[in-house]
Amino acid sequence: MQQANESRTLGWLKHRPPAGLAGAAFWLALLFCLLLVLRLLPGAFGIFFGVVQIFVGVALVVVAVPLAWRLVRRRMLWSLRNKLVLTYLLIGLAPVILFVTLVLVSAYVAAGQFAIHLADSRMQVELNQMSAENAHRTEHVARSLNSRQPPGTPAQAIELTPGLDMPRTKLHYETSAYVNGVPLALGTVQRKTPLGLPAWATDLQGGEFQGLVLDGGDLYLAAVHQQRLNDRRMLTLVSSLPIDSAFMRIVADGLGHAQLFVDERLGSQTADADKRAAKPVSGAGSTAPPSTPAGARDASRKTHESSVGGGGELQGVNVADIQVHFISTMAMTDWATGEHDSIPIKMDSRPSLLYRQLFGGSLGGIVTSAYRIGLIVLCIVFTLIELLALVMAIRLSRTITASVTDLYDATQRIDKGELDHRIGVQRTDQLAELSRSFNTMTGSLQRLLEEQKEKERLQNEISIAQEVQANLFPNQTCSLEALELHGVCRPARSVSGDYYDFLVFHEEAHNGNASRRETGVGIALGDISGKGISAALLMATLHSAVRAYRFASEELVYSESTIAGLMASRDERGGDCDELFQSPGRILSLLNRHLYRSTQPEKYATLFLAHYDVASAMLTYSNAGQLPPLVLGRDGTIRRLDQGGTVVGLMDGMQYDEDRFQMHPGDIMVAYSDGVTEPENDFGEFGEERLMEVVSRYRDQPLHVISSQVMQALDAWIGADEQPDDITLVLARQI
Repeated sequence: MQQANESRTLGWLKHRPPAGLAGAAFWLALLFCLLLVLRLLPGAFGIFFGVVQIFVGVALVVVAVPLAWRLVRRRMLWSLRNKLVLTYLLIGLAPVILFVTLVLVSAYVAAGQFAIHLADSRMQVELNQMSAENAHRTEHVARSLNSRQPPGTPAQAIELTPGLDMPRTKLHYETSAYVNGVPLALGTVQRKTPLGLPAWATDLQGGEFQGLVLDGGDLYLAAVHQQRLNDRRMLTLVSSLPIDSAFMRIVADGLGHAQLFVDERLGSQTADADKRAAKPVSGAGSTAPPSTPAGARDASRKTHESSVGGGGELQGVNVADIQVHFISTMAMTDWATGEHDSIPIKMDSRPSLLYRQLFGGSLGGIVTSAYRIGLIVLCIVFTLIELLALVMAIRLSRTITASVTDLYDATQRIDKGELDHRIGVQRTDQLAELSRSFNTMTGSLQRLLEEQKEKERLQNEISIAQEVQANLFPNQTCSLEALELHGVCRPARSVSGDYYDFLVFHEEAHNGNASRRETGVGIALGDISGKGISAALLMATLHSAVRAYRFASEELVYSESTIAGLMASRDERGGDCDELFQSPGRILSLLNRHLYRSTQPEKYATLFLAHYDVASAMLTYSNAGQLPPLVLGRDGTIRRLDQGGTVVGLMDGMQYDEDRFQMHPGDIMVAYSDGVTEPENDFGEFGEERLMEVVSRYRDQPLHVISSQVMQALDAWIGADEQPDDITLVLARQI
């Protein structure tokens, strides 16, 4: 138990806290928790640690936001399914939410503005009725004043025409009359006149005014009408209706609650303007008193409130019937100065009240219900469409992610070497076709790997064949007492169909000490039809046949000898072993018969055979269809070795001619295959002339140098193209 605890402790000590951005977030969170405890200390210490905690919290947020984004991107957004869900939310659901939000905000604004419009319309209707009443009264008072004789007699009380007040409402208009700015008594009943006549209203353009006015911090609906009397005096009637809670209840009836706000500064400015406006007004030799008694106005200013409202709050019919709070402005005129301004108005209503006001007409029964039911049905249809789209999106995303998951799992299993794994496909869409293509690709990959293994096996076998063939060729340089030999073969592919060989003949010398000396050498150069493995196999057959016929004379010796001859040693008969090979034409005839009978009809070979006698420097040769070797003399003459016959292995019973000549010191025999002279470029074939030009230029150099220069010239002539054929070159120089 103690060891287990010690191991857990060591494991915990070895575990390092996270580094980088995660480490910074870790330490900041730890410090934040510590400061959260330290801020509980009393006094200045707690305040100090609280301030430090605020800064640490800000730093923690700055570090945690990018860390959280990194975690979300690596963990949540790594999966294609999560990405598709987020994409749908951004592309499909986000516009719907934004559109619904826009509609709700627009509906809220429209509902609030509609409530304001209804309140303003009701106030305007009241103002229009009051203006019409005031116009009738102005006509009545003007007729009364014009009927007095003589004109200009002192004004007396004038009775207003009955029935001009508003019997349909409980509102009461206050009316005052002025003649050239001088108050005129109206009837026997003394009416309160809260509004005086300001200077700007003594001569109105158009003769009338109506609107919302502010006087001494109080709001009124005012209507002013003017009419010129017969004696040229100006009659002015002012009707006013105070905006109080009773009036606001009428305005907000069926709408909710309405409230008008009055700025205190407007009231003080109005008071100052009243003092400035209290001056004489000329007209009919009399002076106009102040528009309103100063004491009454001051009392009004002391008692007025900053807002006036009326109405009540009604309960909502359902959860969606929320309160609509909306603020707008209404046009207002300062009664003292005549300046135009605006005051705020606030409406608190509900959609059900506004809906009732909008569709509460005479046709509100059936038509309103039809509209309401239609809107509900449309909302339900839209909701069902959105739900259908959501379900389809989920199914489509699952289809996509399932296919991608199958592909990912398949790639993981293929990576582990399970090449026989296939994806189960049941759909017919593009992703299903992609899965089928993946299965096809996996099968092709499995087949290619098997072919690759087979190719590697064949390549290994070809490499072995290349090594075997390389062992068939003699050493590149072979020197006799009187003749230097050099040969090189460069295959166009892995193995070559060209053939060359050097066969050195010896004889035993008995001069007290046993020794061997060279008596001659056989030179062979051939070219098998075709390239590659088949040509290389035929080349090996030709090589073995030539080597076999090298010892053919032994059998002749055995057939003619006696029992003593049969008992003789092979070394004693070594000098006679080259008798047969000294006749290249006879050897070619035997090879022709052998290849014709042992190979396919289309297989044949060109072959040049020569025998060089060391003692006499005599070269005997026969050419079976091979490009004629060239002998470059010391004096620059060139001899073509073209005696012989046709190719070997093509027709049976062929005979081959022979020729012989003696080589002189410095003579160089150049034997080559068609891969040396036939390579082409834009300037034509390499040709014999270029070959002999290179050999002639370096004739005094060692044979391997001459061979190297020929190969370099060929490479420069071929360029970047592939080597078209096997290249074989044999050089022999008389010493």
